[in-house]
Amino acid sequence: MQFEDVAYKINIKQVGGFLKKNDAESQEKLILKGITGIVLPSEMLVMLGPSGSGKTTLLTALGGRLGGHLAGNITYNNKPFSNAMKSNTGFVAQDDVLHPHLTVTETLVYTALLRLPKTLTKEQKSQHAEAVITQLGLSRCKDSIIGGGLLKGISGGERKRVSIAQEMMINPSLLFLDEPTSGLDSTTSQRIVFTLWELANGGRTIVMTIHQPSSRLYYMFHKVLLLSEGNPLYFGKGSNALDYFSSVGFVPSVAMNPADFLLDLANGISFDDSCEDEIAIKQTLVCSYKENLSESVKSEVGSDHNQVHDSIDHDKKLKRWSSTWCQQFDVLFRRGLKERRHESFSVLKIAQVLLVAILCGLLWWQSDTSRHLQDQLGFLFFYCGFWVTYPVFLGIFTFSQDRAMLRKERASGMYHLSSYFMAMTLGDLPMDLVLPTVFFIITYWMVGLNPTPGSFFSGLFVLLYSVLCSKGLGLAIGAVIVDIESASAFGTVLTLTFFLPSGFYVQNVPVFIRWIKYISINQYSYKLLLLSQYKPGETYTCGNNKTCLVEHFDIVKTVGLDGLATYVVAMTIMLVGYRLIAYFALMR
Repeated sequence: MQFEDVAYKINIKQVGGFLKKNDAESQEKLILKGITGIVLPSEMLVMLGPSGSGKTTLLTALGGRLGGHLAGNITYNNKPFSNAMKSNTGFVAQDDVLHPHLTVTETLVYTALLRLPKTLTKEQKSQHAEAVITQLGLSRCKDSIIGGGLLKGISGGERKRVSIAQEMMINPSLLFLDEPTSGLDSTTSQRIVFTLWELANGGRTIVMTIHQPSSRLYYMFHKVLLLSEGNPLYFGKGSNALDYFSSVGFVPSVAMNPADFLLDLANGISFDDSCEDEIAIKQTLVCSYKENLSESVKSEVGSDHNQVHDSIDHDKKLKRWSSTWCQQFDVLFRRGLKERRHESFSVLKIAQVLLVAILCGLLWWQSDTSRHLQDQLGFLFFYCGFWVTYPVFLGIFTFSQDRAMLRKERASGMYHLSSYFMAMTLGDLPMDLVLPTVFFIITYWMVGLNPTPGSFFSGLFVLLYSVLCSKGLGLAIGAVIVDIESASAFGTVLTLTFFLPSGFYVQNVPVFIRWIKYISINQYSYKLLLLSQYKPGETYTCGNNKTCLVEHFDIVKTVGLDGLATYVVAMTIMLVGYRLIAYFALMR
């Protein structure tokens, strides 16, 4: 892999109103400033530098995952980066994005099923996953869950090795790693780097960033790239770094870790007797690199152009997708069921639904139509309110939890977005519908609603249908509004807006705002629930023991007992429409 004069700049959003600057320089910031280098098979290139020096930005650019204003030339065996190459290049991010409830074996087997060629059988892919587990020393914890947060699982070092194992599944010839030793103790860090060193010696190309390695780690590095504020200060063999800086006048005053010395220089700290400040030291090092190293590095990159073997295009026939759409759907569906069931059927959620159901049953105990029509209407409206609001917020939080995983796996070219979306939609159906069904069964008989089978099953259908529509609305909000706090606030305002004009609280809605009820899920689900319980001509006992028609009751009269087909079609449009909005928002 060669990279020549790589530069990257970003636009900075200005704040401050009337006090903001208007000059062009304040709107752009140069992150990378013309970086050149080359890394060959069986070599490990390590990028060093202080925080904010551009290490992760450069690594992301080299891994083909950085958009925006990227300049320069990056080639792989003299070929530009392509989507087909993405699924055959390993990239391990700094944060370990893993499913917490899956075991190590399950995590890697699912990865193998998605990333290995479709010409292999499931058994062969599972065997390959087992081989990678053994290769990276994960046999001891292979049956343990990943864990995370408050869920106890494997250790931090083991989590990092699982992340590396996921990328090793495709046997990549080029592997990128961002801070693979971050947050780990020195012994675990050495084990991780030694594993990578062995992989490099096996013929792979390893490129990674490390913040502050120990001296034991430093001497494993084949090549070192030192960065400071986006400028290259050194590129070459790690063993030659101290000699180079000595030749330009920077010598450590005491025996020390070479990595610490390089990082001090990158921060503008020198241990000699000069009185230069940090800025002057950095400028001196940048100029020294341009005068002494820049041309030799560029000549090394240029001389290698004619010596590479076109192994990527011929030895490995790259394909955009390793598995078919149906295979992707099958794997994602089964993985989603196994992972989401722990959250959807948590003790807290089950207890919450059961408690509300029992409380409602006691409050509306045996509110039969003949004597307590008002109470029944209130209970049916509560049905709508609770089972519209609750699924909306479940949907809002769905993508916030999956976004990091989706971004990681889609960047690796593991599956189509459509296969993920369909697997998520269908996989969530059992978990979305079980708790409302239990709630309905408990409350229906405690409240004393219409006992006929037709009314029971039609009422259950309406409730579940409204749950699906509301979940779709929540998915759309969560996909369109990335910030979870903003999405929650918007969801709260929207559900309240739909709640109020639905026919129970306000019977005479002003004409200029009446249109809101026609886009309200509450309005449609309430109307259909009334139709499931009452029929035209049905009576109830009104004042002075008189018999009155149900359709003449104020609330029922406002909502009406007609238009069944129209309301079902309207909810069907919402069911499909909200999910289409969510899908296209995810594509963005």
